[in-house]
Amino acid sequence: MLKILLIDDEVLVRSGIRMILESDPGIEVVAEAGDGREALALVREHRPDLVLTDVQMPEVDGLEVTRLVTAEPDAPAVVVLTTFDLDEYVHEALRHGATGFLLKDTPPRELIKAMHVVGSGEAMLSPSITRRLLTHFATAATPTPARARLEPLTPREREVAVAVGQGSSNAEIARALELSEATVKVHLGRIMAKTEAANRTQVAILVHDAGLA
Repeated sequence: MLKILLIDDEVLVRSGIRMILESDPGIEVVAEAGDGREALALVREHRPDLVLTDVQMPEVDGLEVTRLVTAEPDAPAVVVLTTFDLDEYVHEALRHGATGFLLKDTPPRELIKAMHVVGSGEAMLSPSITRRLLTHFATAATPTPARARLEPLTPREREVAVAVGQGSSNAEIARALELSEATVKVHLGRIMAKTEAANRTQVAILVHDAGLA
């Protein structure tokens, strides 16, 4: 069962999202909040696998929620779900450790799929956001510092990191490199530790910054 904490300041929006998510028997919304102020307390109380948060909220917004939650020990994954796909929101959310960034016009079936993808340790971005991010990294990358952070990686870890940067899932990496998925996860954990990346999304950003994908 995938346990989700849902944060959105609009009651009707929360109700609709909850209805969509809980139509899947493998998902349970364990708690809701109308503001980011409650996020940490609810994370500590309910230990969700995933936090799904809006961006624009009173008091404490979704970007601050992302920063606070991802700093917790054994932090859950954070997915930002918003009406606004402004670049500054996307970049800030990912830099703070968000594993996903989805728009509120995401079809219900795709939203459910995204929750399971992120819950399994993968990253998920709306296609339009992915295209813009790739364009951004192609034009604004700073390869020298990024490559320095990747230097401690072994050749195999570098292969895995580059594959993550290319958007490959763990299963796809395992097939391409003739490894088990468990081994890929071990390599990914070591990559994140060595590069001080919070999650695979930040690994992908680092690889793009280094000009390797």
